[in-house]
Amino acid sequence: MIRLIVGLGNPGSKHEHDRHNAGFWFIERLAQQNKQVLQTEKRFLGRVAKIQLEGHDIYLLEPDTYMNLSGESVGPLCRFHKISPQEVLVVHDELDLKPGTARLKQGGGNGGHNGLKDIQSHLSSPQFWRLRFGIGHPRDLPGGQSKMDVADYVLKKPSSEEQSKIDQSIDKALKILPLLLKGDTQNAMQVLHGPD
Repeated sequence: MIRLIVGLGNPGSKHEHDRHNAGFWFIERLAQQNKQVLQTEKRFLGRVAKIQLEGHDIYLLEPDTYMNLSGESVGPLCRFHKISPQEVLVVHDELDLKPGTARLKQGGGNGGHNGLKDIQSHLSSPQFWRLRFGIGHPRDLPGGQSKMDVADYVLKKPSSEEQSKIDQSIDKALKILPLLLKGDTQNAMQVLHGPD
């Protein structure tokens, strides 16, 4: 059972539209849907809300630590509420998936994603769940843009077409959450990974 959903991103208005903030976009939509507002909790170095889904209390968290230090927020909250790594769903952007694609899995490597690496270190386990939203890779961009540095790319706003596709994948992921929370992970993955 998932008890904590963490969206990864960078805090502040300067970053709110960056591709790297796809995890924050998901958390904000989920909080809105459940008529909750994320509140700053200094002890967890982040913004937190509690929602009820499928009859269960779920914590939502947006770390205020910047992406690469996300574990400094996730670790204390998990320890305080006695949440195990298997009960955590981390939502983040994924360069190797095209916009409009979302993937769900448990465990695995961090794929060079420093936010995941830091969470893994603070939880002493890679066994948390990951929900990845495709943002595409600069190598797929037309012309000279394809030479753009990855670090620059993730800190830029997606095109309106890309944003629309990312929003659609967020909608789809929100719809499969009840299945995931019931423990029906196979069906959740089938629906999320299948055609619309």
